[in-house]
Amino acid sequence: MILTVNIGNTHITIAGYEHDTLQFSGRLHSSPAATVDEYAMNLLNLLSLYQVAPERIEGGILGSVVPALTGRVLGALRMFCSARFLTVGPGLKSGIKLRLDNPAQLGAELLCGAVAALEEGPGPLAVISADTAISIMAVNAKQELVGGVILPGPQLSLSALVQKTAQLPQIDLSAPASSSILGKNTSACLQNGFVLGTAGLLDGLAERFQAELGPDIRFYATGNLPRTIREACRTPIQYREYLITDGLYRIWQRNRKGG
Repeated sequence: MILTVNIGNTHITIAGYEHDTLQFSGRLHSSPAATVDEYAMNLLNLLSLYQVAPERIEGGILGSVVPALTGRVLGALRMFCSARFLTVGPGLKSGIKLRLDNPAQLGAELLCGAVAALEEGPGPLAVISADTAISIMAVNAKQELVGGVILPGPQLSLSALVQKTAQLPQIDLSAPASSSILGKNTSACLQNGFVLGTAGLLDGLAERFQAELGPDIRFYATGNLPRTIREACRTPIQYREYLITDGLYRIWQRNRKGG
Protein backbone atom coordinates (compact mmCIF):
# COMPACT_ATOMS: atom_id res chain seq x y z
CA MET A 1 0.00 0.00 0.00
CA ILE A 2 1.11 3.55 -0.80
CA LEU A 3 0.17 6.13 1.82
CA THR A 4 -0.60 9.73 0.80
CA VAL A 5 -0.68 12.50 3.41
CA ASN A 6 -1.96 16.02 2.75
CA ILE A 7 -1.41 18.53 5.57
CA GLY A 8 -3.79 21.47 5.39
CA ASN A 9 -4.46 24.32 7.81
CA THR A 10 -7.61 22.66 9.14
CA HIS A 11 -7.26 18.94 8.38
CA ILE A 12 -4.67 16.29 7.61
CA THR A 13 -6.01 13.86 5.00
CA ILE A 14 -4.52 10.36 4.88
CA ALA A 15 -5.33 7.95 2.06
CA GLY A 16 -4.07 4.53 1.02
CA TYR A 17 -3.73 3.20 -2.55
CA GLU A 18 -3.22 -0.36 -3.73
CA HIS A 19 -3.11 -1.44 -7.39
CA ASP A 20 -3.90 2.17 -8.44
CA THR A 21 -7.15 2.08 -6.44
CA LEU A 22 -8.09 4.15 -3.41
CA GLN A 23 -8.58 1.79 -0.46
CA PHE A 24 -9.40 4.27 2.30
CA SER A 25 -9.35 7.96 3.16
CA GLY A 26 -9.52 9.54 6.62
CA ARG A 27 -8.95 12.87 8.32
CA LEU A 28 -7.26 14.19 11.43
CA HIS A 29 -7.33 17.72 12.80
CA SER A 30 -4.26 19.84 12.09
CA SER A 31 -3.12 20.68 15.61
CA PRO A 32 -0.14 23.02 15.98
CA ALA A 33 0.14 21.97 19.64
CA ALA A 34 0.30 18.20 19.02
CA THR A 35 3.63 16.46 19.57
CA VAL A 36 5.29 13.88 17.34
CA ASP A 37 4.14 11.16 19.76
CA GLU A 38 0.54 12.41 19.63
CA TYR A 39 0.55 12.46 15.85
CA ALA A 40 2.00 8.95 15.81
CA MET A 41 -0.79 7.68 18.07
CA ASN A 42 -3.46 9.42 16.02
CA LEU A 43 -2.07 8.07 12.75
CA LEU A 44 -1.84 4.55 14.15
CA ASN A 45 -5.42 4.76 15.42
CA LEU A 46 -6.64 5.94 12.03
CA LEU A 47 -4.82 3.12 10.24
CA SER A 48 -6.26 0.64 12.73
CA LEU A 49 -9.75 2.03 12.11
CA TYR A 50 -9.37 1.12 8.43
CA GLN A 51 -7.67 -2.19 9.26
CA VAL A 52 -4.32 -1.20 7.74
CA ALA A 53 -1.27 -2.68 9.46
CA PRO A 54 1.85 -0.45 9.27
CA GLU A 55 3.84 -3.26 7.65
CA ARG A 56 1.51 -3.09 4.63
CA ILE A 57 2.83 0.38 3.79
CA GLU A 58 5.45 0.09 1.04
CA GLY A 59 6.00 3.79 0.46
CA GLY A 60 4.36 7.14 0.75
CA ILE A 61 4.26 10.80 -0.16
CA LEU A 62 3.44 13.90 1.85
CA GLY A 63 2.25 17.33 0.75
CA SER A 64 1.94 20.22 3.17
CA VAL A 65 0.95 23.88 3.34
CA VAL A 66 1.82 24.01 7.06
CA PRO A 67 5.64 23.92 7.32
CA ALA A 68 5.53 23.79 11.13
CA LEU A 69 3.72 20.45 11.00
CA THR A 70 5.61 18.80 8.14
CA GLY A 71 8.55 17.60 10.23
CA ARG A 72 6.32 16.44 13.08
CA VAL A 73 4.07 14.35 10.85
CA LEU A 74 7.05 12.84 9.02
CA GLY A 75 8.65 12.07 12.37
CA ALA A 76 5.43 10.42 13.53
CA LEU A 77 5.25 8.26 10.41
CA ARG A 78 8.86 7.14 10.86
CA MET A 79 8.10 5.96 14.41
CA PHE A 80 6.04 3.05 13.12
CA CYS A 81 6.79 2.84 9.40
CA SER A 82 10.17 2.14 7.77
CA ALA A 83 8.95 2.86 4.23
CA ARG A 84 10.41 5.76 2.23
CA PHE A 85 8.28 8.91 2.20
CA LEU A 86 8.63 11.59 -0.48
CA THR A 87 7.77 15.23 0.18
CA VAL A 88 6.16 17.37 -2.52
CA GLY A 89 8.47 20.24 -3.40
CA PRO A 90 11.42 21.20 -5.59
CA GLY A 91 13.14 18.13 -6.99
CA LEU A 92 10.07 15.96 -7.46
CA LYS A 93 8.70 15.40 -10.96
CA SER A 94 5.06 16.41 -11.42
CA GLY A 95 4.75 16.57 -15.20
CA ILE A 96 3.63 20.21 -15.05
CA LYS A 97 5.74 23.26 -15.82
CA LEU A 98 5.32 26.01 -13.23
CA ARG A 99 5.12 29.47 -14.81
CA LEU A 100 5.25 31.34 -11.49
CA ASP A 101 7.51 34.00 -10.01
CA ASN A 102 8.51 31.70 -7.16
CA PRO A 103 7.43 28.07 -7.75
CA ALA A 104 8.57 27.10 -4.23
CA GLN A 105 5.68 29.16 -2.81
CA LEU A 106 3.02 27.09 -4.58
CA GLY A 107 0.83 25.15 -2.16
CA ALA A 108 1.33 21.41 -2.50
CA GLU A 109 -2.41 20.75 -2.66
CA LEU A 110 -2.80 23.01 -5.71
CA LEU A 111 -0.04 21.24 -7.62
CA CYS A 112 -1.49 17.84 -6.68
CA GLY A 113 -4.98 18.92 -7.69
CA ALA A 114 -3.74 20.08 -11.07
CA VAL A 115 -1.86 16.80 -11.63
CA ALA A 116 -5.00 14.77 -10.87
CA ALA A 117 -7.27 17.01 -12.96
CA LEU A 118 -4.97 16.62 -15.97
CA GLU A 119 -5.49 12.86 -15.75
CA GLU A 120 -9.10 13.54 -16.83
CA GLY A 121 -8.16 15.67 -19.82
CA PRO A 122 -5.86 18.44 -21.05
CA GLY A 123 -5.94 22.10 -20.06
CA PRO A 124 -7.09 24.73 -19.86
CA LEU A 125 -8.49 23.97 -16.43
CA ALA A 126 -8.66 25.48 -12.97
CA VAL A 127 -8.60 23.75 -9.60
CA ILE A 128 -10.61 25.24 -6.73
CA SER A 129 -9.18 23.99 -3.43
CA ALA A 130 -11.24 24.93 -0.38
CA ASP A 131 -9.96 24.67 3.18
CA THR A 132 -9.45 27.63 5.50
CA ALA A 133 -8.87 29.63 2.32
CA ILE A 134 -10.16 29.12 -1.20
CA SER A 135 -7.36 28.89 -3.74
CA ILE A 136 -7.95 28.73 -7.49
CA MET A 137 -5.01 27.78 -9.69
CA ALA A 138 -5.08 27.55 -13.49
CA VAL A 139 -3.37 25.31 -16.04
CA ASN A 140 -3.24 26.56 -19.65
CA ALA A 141 -3.58 24.64 -22.91
CA LYS A 142 0.18 23.96 -22.87
CA GLN A 143 -0.22 22.09 -19.56
CA GLU A 144 1.60 24.88 -17.71
CA LEU A 145 0.47 26.05 -14.28
CA VAL A 146 0.21 29.78 -14.81
CA GLY A 147 -1.21 31.32 -11.63
CA GLY A 148 -4.42 32.01 -9.78
CA VAL A 149 -6.07 33.63 -6.78
CA ILE A 150 -6.41 33.11 -3.01
CA LEU A 151 -9.33 34.38 -0.91
CA PRO A 152 -10.88 33.64 2.49
CA GLY A 153 -13.07 30.55 2.65
CA PRO A 154 -16.76 31.04 3.57
CA GLN A 155 -16.38 29.15 6.87
CA LEU A 156 -13.54 31.45 7.94
CA SER A 157 -15.44 34.57 6.88
CA LEU A 158 -18.59 33.43 8.69
CA SER A 159 -16.67 32.66 11.88
CA ALA A 160 -14.99 36.08 11.82
CA LEU A 161 -18.29 37.86 11.19
CA VAL A 162 -20.13 36.07 14.00
CA GLN A 163 -17.28 36.69 16.44
CA LYS A 164 -17.10 40.39 15.64
CA THR A 165 -20.84 41.12 15.84
CA ALA A 166 -23.25 41.02 18.76
CA GLN A 167 -26.46 39.75 17.19
CA LEU A 168 -25.56 37.71 14.10
CA PRO A 169 -26.12 33.97 14.62
CA GLN A 170 -24.05 31.04 13.41
CA ILE A 171 -25.59 29.35 10.35
CA ASP A 172 -25.15 26.03 8.58
CA LEU A 173 -23.53 26.58 5.18
CA SER A 174 -24.62 23.10 4.09
CA ALA A 175 -28.23 24.31 4.15
CA PRO A 176 -29.48 25.85 0.88
CA ALA A 177 -30.24 29.51 0.43
CA SER A 178 -33.89 30.54 0.25
CA SER A 179 -35.68 30.62 -3.09
CA SER A 180 -35.68 34.43 -3.01
CA ILE A 181 -32.69 36.71 -2.56
CA LEU A 182 -34.91 38.73 -0.22
CA GLY A 183 -34.26 37.11 3.15
CA LYS A 184 -37.05 37.74 5.66
CA ASN A 185 -35.02 37.19 8.84
CA THR A 186 -31.44 37.50 9.98
CA SER A 187 -30.58 33.82 9.46
CA ALA A 188 -32.06 33.80 5.95
CA CYS A 189 -30.16 36.98 5.07
CA LEU A 190 -26.92 35.41 6.24
CA GLN A 191 -27.66 32.15 4.40
CA ASN A 192 -28.35 34.05 1.18
CA GLY A 193 -25.31 36.23 1.65
CA PHE A 194 -22.85 33.44 2.21
CA VAL A 195 -24.26 30.82 -0.16
CA LEU A 196 -25.32 33.06 -3.05
CA GLY A 197 -22.63 35.65 -2.36
CA THR A 198 -19.81 33.10 -2.45
CA ALA A 199 -21.32 31.52 -5.58
CA GLY A 200 -21.51 34.93 -7.25
CA LEU A 201 -17.92 35.66 -6.28
CA LEU A 202 -16.76 32.35 -7.79
CA ASP A 203 -18.77 32.99 -10.95
CA GLY A 204 -17.17 36.42 -11.30
CA LEU A 205 -13.70 34.98 -10.91
CA ALA A 206 -14.52 32.17 -13.34
CA GLU A 207 -15.43 34.76 -15.99
CA ARG A 208 -12.02 36.36 -15.57
CA PHE A 209 -10.28 32.98 -15.86
CA GLN A 210 -12.28 32.31 -19.05
CA ALA A 211 -11.30 35.71 -20.45
CA GLU A 212 -7.59 34.89 -20.04
CA LEU A 213 -7.50 31.16 -20.76
CA GLY A 214 -10.45 30.61 -23.09
CA PRO A 215 -14.16 29.81 -22.77
CA ASP A 216 -13.57 26.05 -22.76
CA ILE A 217 -11.69 26.06 -19.45
CA ARG A 218 -12.92 23.34 -17.04
CA PHE A 219 -13.32 23.95 -13.31
CA TYR A 220 -12.68 21.31 -10.67
CA ALA A 221 -13.35 21.72 -6.95
CA THR A 222 -12.14 19.77 -3.96
CA GLY A 223 -12.04 20.24 -0.21
CA ASN A 224 -14.76 21.66 2.01
CA LEU A 225 -16.56 23.97 -0.43
CA PRO A 226 -20.20 23.23 0.52
CA ARG A 227 -22.43 21.54 -2.05
CA THR A 228 -24.97 24.35 -1.63
CA ILE A 229 -22.43 26.90 -2.86
CA ARG A 230 -21.25 24.73 -5.76
CA GLU A 231 -24.83 24.14 -6.89
CA ALA A 232 -25.63 27.86 -6.63
CA CYS A 233 -22.80 28.68 -9.06
CA ARG A 234 -23.79 29.32 -12.66
CA THR A 235 -20.36 28.08 -13.72
CA PRO A 236 -20.21 24.28 -14.17
CA ILE A 237 -17.93 22.95 -11.43
CA GLN A 238 -16.92 19.30 -11.22
CA TYR A 239 -16.40 18.21 -7.62
CA ARG A 240 -13.73 15.58 -6.92
CA GLU A 241 -13.49 14.61 -3.24
CA TYR A 242 -10.16 12.81 -3.61
CA LEU A 243 -8.48 15.11 -6.13
CA ILE A 244 -5.55 16.02 -3.84
CA THR A 245 -4.77 12.49 -2.67
CA ASP A 246 -5.12 11.21 -6.25
CA GLY A 247 -2.60 13.85 -7.33
CA LEU A 248 -0.22 12.88 -4.52
CA TYR A 249 -0.39 9.27 -5.67
CA ARG A 250 0.28 10.26 -9.30
CA ILE A 251 3.34 12.27 -8.23
CA TRP A 252 4.57 9.32 -6.17
CA GLN A 253 4.24 7.13 -9.29
CA ARG A 254 6.36 9.58 -11.30
CA ASN A 255 9.12 9.59 -8.67
CA ARG A 256 9.22 6.04 -7.34
CA LYS A 257 12.46 4.18 -7.72
CA GLY A 258 12.67 2.70 -11.18
CA GLY A 259 9.65 4.79 -12.28
